[in-house]
Amino acid sequence: MRVKVRFFASHRETVRMSLEYYELPESVVLADLIKMVYERHPKLDLKGAAFAVNKRISPPSMPLSEGDEVAILPPVSGG
Repeated sequence: MRVKVRFFASHRETVRMSLEYYELPESVVLADLIKMVYERHPKLDLKGAAFAVNKRISPPSMPLSEGDEVAILPPVSGG
C-alpha cells in the first residue's frame, strides 16, 4: 500500500522536502512507518514530535491504510 508523509517546519528543513511517499506492506501501524522514516532520515529528530493520520493526532498503534496521509509535526514551543 502507498501512504503520503508530510514534513513541516524544522523537519522539512532537515529532510529537504515537504512530501514523501512510502510503499508499505499490509497490516502496518504508525509506529512501523515512523521507524521507516527515521531509518531513511537518521538526522531527523523525532523527540517530542506529534503524528497525525488524515489530519487527526494519532497514537503509534494506529493502523495505516492505502492512501493515508501522515503528518509529522515538530514540537511547538513558545509562551
